[in-house]
Amino acid sequence: MKNLNPEPDWLLEITIDELQEKLTKLEITSEEVVRLYLYRIANYDKSGPSINSIIEINPEAIHIASALDYERKTKGSRGILHGIPILIKDNIDTADKMHTSSGSVVLADSYASSDAHIVGKLREAGAIILGKTNLTEWAHFTAENMPPGYSSRGGRTLNPYSAQFSVGGSSSGSGAAIAANFAVVSVGTETSGSILSPASQNGIVGIKPTLGLVSRSGIIPISHNQDTAGPMARTVRDAAILLNVLMSVDLNDPITCSNSISKTDFTTFLNNDGLQGKRIGVARKPFFTKLSKEKISVLDQAIVDVRQLGAEVIDPIEIPSSEKIEDINVMLHDFKIGINAYLKTIDPSLGIGSLKDVIAKNAAIGDTALKYGQSTLLLAEETSGTLTEPLYLQSLLNDTIYSREKGIDAVMKQHSLDAIVFPDYKGALLTAKAGYPSINVPAGFTAEGEPVGITFTAKAYQEPTLLEIAYSYEQGTKHRKPPVF
Repeated sequence: MKNLNPEPDWLLEITIDELQEKLTKLEITSEEVVRLYLYRIANYDKSGPSINSIIEINPEAIHIASALDYERKTKGSRGILHGIPILIKDNIDTADKMHTSSGSVVLADSYASSDAHIVGKLREAGAIILGKTNLTEWAHFTAENMPPGYSSRGGRTLNPYSAQFSVGGSSSGSGAAIAANFAVVSVGTETSGSILSPASQNGIVGIKPTLGLVSRSGIIPISHNQDTAGPMARTVRDAAILLNVLMSVDLNDPITCSNSISKTDFTTFLNNDGLQGKRIGVARKPFFTKLSKEKISVLDQAIVDVRQLGAEVIDPIEIPSSEKIEDINVMLHDFKIGINAYLKTIDPSLGIGSLKDVIAKNAAIGDTALKYGQSTLLLAEETSGTLTEPLYLQSLLNDTIYSREKGIDAVMKQHSLDAIVFPDYKGALLTAKAGYPSINVPAGFTAEGEPVGITFTAKAYQEPTLLEIAYSYEQGTKHRKPPVF
């Protein structure tokens, strides 16, 4: 092995393309890259600023990297992700020597019997799963007052820009780790803001795909009506590359069979002039009112930039149903049935076969498991687990009507919009209930140095349009800056 500087300048902010070029030219091996990231994790995630974004390292990562190096030399590269280290959220199954716990001490000894569908796709592409990231426990569905980034198994993940800033949730570790350059890209999951929030708070790019674009098989669920995995990266191009691999039809997740863009190469939509001629609506009320004056100032400038980059901006627009979709009834009911089904797939010797068992085990463990209680789990357990309650069925219908027909669809048709701008991640609940795609891109920083993101949202399977817009905005503003340790 070469005598490497433990933190070469080129490692920070390196993109997939740049790293792949070094690997192709044999300037470095994937094994060496893995060791460099492990060095950085040791010095900044687990000591130094102690960001605590990674809950577990893959014990086979170095050996997998070595095998992929050998394959590159003897058979050639599998593609653009060959030998690229990535991180995945700890609610995504991996059939290896890592646990899948959703951050809960109750599942601290749980090993998945098979890979999640997306993990299989990543392995096929030659990606190296470097480790798993911490998250807000049970994807922020444990207790209402649990702070973003906390789990009973992993502890608290902190924002790498400053511990005083929120790290966002629930894909907190996936966001913080990529901001801090602990891997090239990561995978998060979202039910309502869990990719967009940590992307915005950590100054990176996050894509919440259309419901159905990416398989959920083998991912610990909250709601089958809203859940999706998605890419988190430092650049729009890296996010698009990762989305190409994550997207596929999975017969075990029927909604993916409705994917109308399954053969799309998202990187073909990365156009510097992608904002030219686009009609963009700014959703101010009530979303901007939920932000500090400093963040509003940053986002007002972002909207000026969107206009200067060639878009026609309609500011403001009003989404008529924006305050009619605040309840979480659907998630509460979906969670019980989804978790009960998932827990039937884990090792029965753990004695955790239902949500009721999780609640009882938490209570038996005591303070270690219940630092913030389990109020949300208890509410979910009170549901029947059959999805027959009138409250659930009416909420399900209302969510669809008010998020789509009387919400996003109505305002986009009224103003002939290509996309809607939401400040930070504040429109996440609305877009999650619609099942529509969003992308969050760095928009700048407050005077105190807190990252601020801008979210672009469109209708189902309009990821190509969103990538055009987001890439053009990113290239025209260049707001991404790494934290300084």
